[in-house]
Amino acid sequence: MSSTVQSPATGVSGVLTKRRPNTTLIVIYLSLGGLSFAVLQSLVAPALATIGRDLTVSTSDASWILTAYLLSAAVLTPIFGRLGDMVGKRRILIVVLSLLLVGTLLAALAPNLGVLIVARALQGAAGAILPLSIGVVRDELPRDKVGVTIGLLSAIFGIGAGVGIVAAGPIVENLSWHWLFWLPAVLIVIALAGVIFGMPESPVKKPGRLDVLGAGILGVSLVSLLLAISEGENWGWDDGKTLGLIALGVIALVVFVFVELRVKEPLVDMRLMKVRGVWTAHVVALVFGFAMFGTFVLVPTLLQLPTATGYGFGESVSAAGLYLLPTVLMMIVFGPVAGILVRRTGPKPPLLLGSVFVTAAFILPAIDHSQIWQIVVSGLLTGAGIGLALASTSNAIIESVPATQTGEAISVNTISRTIGSSIGTAVIAALISSHSSPQGLPQNDAFTIGFWVCAAVAVLAILGAFAAPSMRARRAQALALGVDDFPVSEK
Repeated sequence: MSSTVQSPATGVSGVLTKRRPNTTLIVIYLSLGGLSFAVLQSLVAPALATIGRDLTVSTSDASWILTAYLLSAAVLTPIFGRLGDMVGKRRILIVVLSLLLVGTLLAALAPNLGVLIVARALQGAAGAILPLSIGVVRDELPRDKVGVTIGLLSAIFGIGAGVGIVAAGPIVENLSWHWLFWLPAVLIVIALAGVIFGMPESPVKKPGRLDVLGAGILGVSLVSLLLAISEGENWGWDDGKTLGLIALGVIALVVFVFVELRVKEPLVDMRLMKVRGVWTAHVVALVFGFAMFGTFVLVPTLLQLPTATGYGFGESVSAAGLYLLPTVLMMIVFGPVAGILVRRTGPKPPLLLGSVFVTAAFILPAIDHSQIWQIVVSGLLTGAGIGLALASTSNAIIESVPATQTGEAISVNTISRTIGSSIGTAVIAALISSHSSPQGLPQNDAFTIGFWVCAAVAVLAILGAFAAPSMRARRAQALALGVDDFPVSEK
């Protein structure tokens, strides 16, 4: 199988480009696209009840606004990521940003739930923005800037999720839920125009055929698993539909692995899953998806409970969202910091440090969450940990796989995070539901148990970070796999 690898950033190819792209503008366009997608992922959740009332549908039916987005992202991310590696990352980035824009405009104009669900599915199709963006950065930027930039782009997905939670309340209260889509649409237009007119096509490609069979089997697996996780609370975890979908999802996933090991051009190269630098990054991404959305469910709910309960803080939706700002700010700071640390020490130290921070962030409120400072400090630790860890997982992967497989490998990492966030949201929501008063108010035990559960899950990230290879071991394995742009340590 032939591949085209022409990288002006690394000097691998003798092919010279006629003009040097403005890498700063490229990073801005990619950041805006990633921010828009991440904001849209979480922005709708706090407004779900308002949208349901306005469209005269039940909360259960309205939840499909979230589910459609999630399913579409999970199924199409690996497909578009693989296509980016095959035909060019810029070309596919234009496709997914166009789908995101169409879906966002349609959602802003949606007259009923059906149209809104279709719009959200179109938005979810842009889930490959992160893997495509990271691939562009690896291909176009000078080697010494790649780690920091990838750290920023990875952190932006956490930042966007936090911004969505923070901004939803004020937007709905002062405008309407339609503006949840009009405002991100502006960012998408800028990002799309920038990619079309200000970004050269990626010179690194791996021509081939799309594994349609593998894509179909993986789609069945992910849809079954995520649908069961998303709807398990409504259907009942012991309901036949829930158990049947979980069983189907697991069986399809096993079949997918067997198929991918035998096809000539797989959607996901299963050999990469054996690489220690890759599978440990996926484990950490899964755990951090759980932890991040566990925070986004637990903290606003606790803050909005009446003070009469003895443990709530009586904040409005808008004020409760503002308490997540420290988390967002720390992600902004520590994402690029992680990139600097990766260049000096490799991904393992910041990965481990981020995992420890997030574990501590949940242990603190699990012990006591009666004071507001405990919530704020927990948020600071969470933001620092997520910024460090998510940036490190992306850097760990690009240091472990060839440039021609960047989109494919980062897509799997993105799916891992998506599945983790779905499980985290479902588990915490189930805990709150099962520890509520007859009046429907969550009891204090729900938060104590929820924080301890998130802390216990975060420990798995520490174990995954410990299992990650050292700088020397990662370098040896990378060279064996044909990675020719491994960064040089400054130490």
